[in-house]
Amino acid sequence: MSFESYTECLRQAYELHPKQQEILKRKKEIFDEVAYYHNHRPSNILYVGFNPLILIDDSINITVTEISKNCQKFLKDCGIKFNYIEEDVIYNSNKRFDVVIALDEYFTFANDDEEQKNKITKICKLTNEYIITTCKDYKNQDFKDKEFSVPGLIKNGKDNLIFLEFHDHSLNNKTGWITFLYKILNSKLETFGPFNKKIMFFKQLAKFSHDAGAVSFHVHKNLMYKSLIKKNYEHVISIRFDNGT
Repeated sequence: MSFESYTECLRQAYELHPKQQEILKRKKEIFDEVAYYHNHRPSNILYVGFNPLILIDDSINITVTEISKNCQKFLKDCGIKFNYIEEDVIYNSNKRFDVVIALDEYFTFANDDEEQKNKITKICKLTNEYIITTCKDYKNQDFKDKEFSVPGLIKNGKDNLIFLEFHDHSLNNKTGWITFLYKILNSKLETFGPFNKKIMFFKQLAKFSHDAGAVSFHVHKNLMYKSLIKKNYEHVISIRFDNGT
């Protein structure tokens, strides 16, 4: 299954979350600190997948890709003005954005190194200034976190929403696995996946980005990102370009 299916779960989690304003505040703090670090306030942003930050983005131009039709309807119902561009169209275009935001370990959604490298290259070609993404520290990952993510629970007084990620590692492949995401809403089970995943190390992401034209790669050690569907923290990373060159 695609990243679009995965990010649809993020949208559903946000929609039922009782602390939406706290979520928006935290996501904005992360974005603002990265923008401050680069001394650049973007006016033209591309979001890859759903992120609550879209709901409070005051950019002149907001573009979104790799989101479901339900997610598009949700954004429109919230009064958000945005451009939606299909995945196949946007990556084959000459469009450029000040910033591309691709969180929730977007670059781990791949089958192998080559697909990962191509994915990073495609995103880099769309960027004038910098990319914001996230990744776990796989080099120092605790063994107990290998098979399961820490489950996410959302309780709003009416609904109980549980998300559980299971990572099925092959005995023959130490760097790749298949993820299944289980959504349990008031005891009703729905399964998303399989999602093909590939481990991503910081040095590997930096190398692929540099090969694609990046001029700097920064892990923001004082910033940690937490998904809406699991309690694991991910490192916030920004990849800088020199006006797209």
